Amino acid sequence: MENLRIPGPTPVPDDVLQAMTKQMINHRGPEFAGILNGITDKLKQLFQTKNDVFVLSGSGTGGMEATVVNVLSPGDKVLSVSIGVFGERFATIAQQFGAEVIPLKFEWGKAAEPEAVRQALKDNPEIKAVLVTHNETSTGVTNDLAALSAVIKEYDKLLLVDAISSLGSINVPVDEWQCDVAVTGSQKGWMAPPGLAFVSISEKAWQAHANATMPRFYWDFTKAKSYQEKGQTPWTPSMSTIFALATAVDTLAKEGIEKIAARHGKIGNLTRESIKSLGLSLFADEAYAQYCYRSRCVKRAGT
Repeated sequence: MENLRIPGPTPVPDDVLQAMTKQMINHRGPEFAGILNGITDKLKQLFQTKNDVFVLSGSGTGGMEATVVNVLSPGDKVLSVSIGVFGERFATIAQQFGAEVIPLKFEWGKAAEPEAVRQALKDNPEIKAVLVTHNETSTGVTNDLAALSAVIKEYDKLLLVDAISSLGSINVPVDEWQCDVAVTGSQKGWMAPPGLAFVSISEKAWQAHANATMPRFYWDFTKAKSYQEKGQTPWTPSMSTIFALATAVDTLAKEGIEKIAARHGKIGNLTRESIKSLGLSLFADEAYAQYCYRSRCVKRAGT
């Protein structure tokens, strides 16, 4: 297996690669419906959600755009909580489609501070939604999403989460943390090639969707839901990547999210200690290095 030392795409197991060699099938037929339904059930299990979950053919950034255009309207005020380049990207997408973005930026290498978010919401009561990156790939920092969610929900705002490099790798209980939309991508913790995004949508997000007026066609959640009920996708899916994903999520579901999170936490700690043993320094403040253990996110032991 190629030993890639980059944040994504991550190396893909041999059985997942082999699954991609399958011949194409009818994406409007019963065989595909069985595959898609099986994937969706396992994604819900790993997202820890009872909400709708859709598989979209596109990159994680496509999933971020889908998140924005499906629940917001031009002119809506949005709080952008940013700790790195992908937090900035989320804000740029919202701004591009006409949202009024209120930036709340934190020093790169550190996590967002819940009290600063509380103050921003107090100062701007007309804010409709908050954009948060759970794990910021550009800095290696994991935000305390549980704490941020508690503040955001105290003010009854939509919580739109870029979980592209966290879901499938660390514990993200989507329903418990009241994520209204959570998006992730196949090429990170899901052990699959790039080309698919997955989104979960809460009932509160569906209510917002009913009144949202940002332009959308390919990314329309209403279309995704109506076709999923038939075991289909609205548009021709990335078939080979879906074959790969079906194999990958089988493996992940069998391991279970608690063991996955513990394994990644252990590897993360070992990696940080090994880097320091070489005399190198870490960019991310270790006080913000977090791993997920069981049902909660806790700071690294000793910090």
